[in-house]
Amino acid sequence: MKIVRTVADLRATLAPWRRDKTLALVPTMGALHKGHVALFDAARLAADVVVASIFINPSQFGDARDFSLYPRDEDRDTQIAETSGVDVVFAPSADELYPPAYGTWVAVDGAATGLEGEFRPGHFRGVATICLKLFNCVAPHLVFFGQKDAQQVAVIRQVVRDLNLTLDVRVVPIVRDVDGLALSSRNLRLSAEERTRALAIPRALQAALSAYRERRDPVEAALEVLNGLHVDYVSIADFDGQPTLAIAARVGTTRLIDNVVLTPKTSPARSSS
Repeated sequence: MKIVRTVADLRATLAPWRRDKTLALVPTMGALHKGHVALFDAARLAADVVVASIFINPSQFGDARDFSLYPRDEDRDTQIAETSGVDVVFAPSADELYPPAYGTWVAVDGAATGLEGEFRPGHFRGVATICLKLFNCVAPHLVFFGQKDAQQVAVIRQVVRDLNLTLDVRVVPIVRDVDGLALSSRNLRLSAEERTRALAIPRALQAALSAYRERRDPVEAALEVLNGLHVDYVSIADFDGQPTLAIAARVGTTRLIDNVVLTPKTSPARSSS
């Protein structure tokens, strides 16, 4: 595995593979966990060359404290990436991607409206901008994102459509810990007591899905289970034609997001005689 720090070195490294290889990109902000490994595994199966970016993007953080507290351990991250079969890690500095006098941004409406777009003003401008820059630097055929950030996925798909980008966005299902909590770098901030409280989030998603299938109000069902947490929102959104119940809630000082796609109950298959 090769680690590169500059756009020029990245392009030079990838140039020999462009003629006859399929390139996949997995954008990350580091603090890698099994959810990222699932992305790497999916990319490895679908492409000849896997590139992972490790860049904590300052432009998508509205809270300077949140940015400063974001976990950083590049040695551990690169070891996980190498073990997972990543071929190239792109780990640039902030100045490499946002040099002095930088002034070009991607403004997004549509899928970026509401939910995270409301509670984190400017967040999706930062996400769309850095992703477009990474797409331009790597020129991948495939890009991989996790379903846990469902609104982000919808935003990226919109950017790809609207800007006529020739790449395929692949989405990997949410990876959960044994207790049901969605894997997230932010889980590291939870105390043992807070983690126990945070389990109300996956329970709320299950309650919402059950309510939806029973033609009851899924939002109301989720809120009943989340009682006691500081809830930013519980809302049903249409992400690329998929009704999805999304939750954002704070446990102590840690803000967690999660979601479930609302699907009808599958009818049991009829046996043939």
